[in-house]
Amino acid sequence: MKERVLIVEDDATFRGFLHRILTDMGLVAEEAATAEEGEALLGRCSFDLVLSDLKLPGMSGLDLFRLSRREGTPPPFILLTAYGTIEEAVAAMKEGVQDFLTKPLRDPESLRVVVRKALQGSRREREYLSLKETEAAGLPPAELIFAGAAMTEVQHLVQEVAPTPATVLLQGESGTGKELVARSIHLYSPRREEPFVAVNCAAIPENLLESELFGHERGAFTGAAQARRGKFELARGGTLFLDEIGELPLSLQAKLLRVLQERRFEQVGGSREIVADVRIIAASNRDLKQEVEEKRFREDLLYRLNGFPVFLPSLRRRLDVLPELVAYFIGRSARLTGKAVSAIEAPAMQALARYPWPGNIRELQNVIERAVILGRRTLRLEDLPENLWKQKPEKTEAPLLEEIERRTIVETLEACDNNRREAALRLGISKRTLQYRLKRYGLTGAD
Repeated sequence: MKERVLIVEDDATFRGFLHRILTDMGLVAEEAATAEEGEALLGRCSFDLVLSDLKLPGMSGLDLFRLSRREGTPPPFILLTAYGTIEEAVAAMKEGVQDFLTKPLRDPESLRVVVRKALQGSRREREYLSLKETEAAGLPPAELIFAGAAMTEVQHLVQEVAPTPATVLLQGESGTGKELVARSIHLYSPRREEPFVAVNCAAIPENLLESELFGHERGAFTGAAQARRGKFELARGGTLFLDEIGELPLSLQAKLLRVLQERRFEQVGGSREIVADVRIIAASNRDLKQEVEEKRFREDLLYRLNGFPVFLPSLRRRLDVLPELVAYFIGRSARLTGKAVSAIEAPAMQALARYPWPGNIRELQNVIERAVILGRRTLRLEDLPENLWKQKPEKTEAPLLEEIERRTIVETLEACDNNRREAALRLGISKRTLQYRLKRYGLTGAD
């Protein structure tokens, strides 16, 4: 993404000189001969930086700076003057001017240095705001999310689509890790150095959602005491993840469609066009085609979003990686709570394998966090919620339960340096029972 700089300078020769320096830096530079022209451009377009002469015919560069602060999310300013004094520089910077240079410039590098510094500060502010406003997913690392046979195709699709600019639609039940898959696509993409911003469309009241997405001007509605950047602006150059897109009201679906088509938007209460330089990844736990048939979702928006669909399997189809997920959540919860819990008894693991997991990985995380708080060193059946261990086992799951038990024994032995006595204690079974199961599964170990 090329950053945009507005040059406001009445001297055409010097203005052209500044334009060449900035474009040689890989920036997009636009020009204005007066502060009034600059104000008009700032009202129509978004810029990452303004480079303005202090002394201009009519309104001054400092006046332009002050006007820019009154609405929207203003860019940083660098002021130039042939008549500058230390007092003027200090006064302007106290008001918020980013930097101050005197004309004529000593050399082009002096300008490059202050421009780089100002743009870097602007990028850091966007990254900070996006990080501050994005909730941590709290899910396992990507290598664990993609583990297991059922996720092989998903991982392949992610690797193929990530380097492209394609819009991606992630579908699957709640709690299957859609946000982490979206983050993985972002990290494998050319936009990886720019922000990843997530919005849960179901978690924000309908009357605030437009402002959340597109931002608002000061005074745009009751309570809007200050201008605020929206998620589209915070994600500029990066990726915007629209979770639970099926919850978006029809009125906003129309505006989102327009933004996807035109790649421009306006803040609530504003008239300035802002470039929507973002990659969109959307997600839904609803069947959006069914939503279209029932007139709750726009068909044309679905076509725009469904450029590259990816379906995430439920945890019920991924029980082959249940021991790894459980071990990860035990370790994570133990660190967060300070509890000395490091293993799980075999009967407890079997109960986890029998449970249908309607809330998927998110529910598993919550169950393990609760169990770690209640547990002592090794999680027992009684540490789990009653609905998990009081249900009847299904006949078809016996081979899978045996595989989970075998892997649990192997991992516990490894954690105990193959000490069978210690492993039996951690698993909540007798040493004789452990020896029987080692023989049954063709495993060996040392006392």
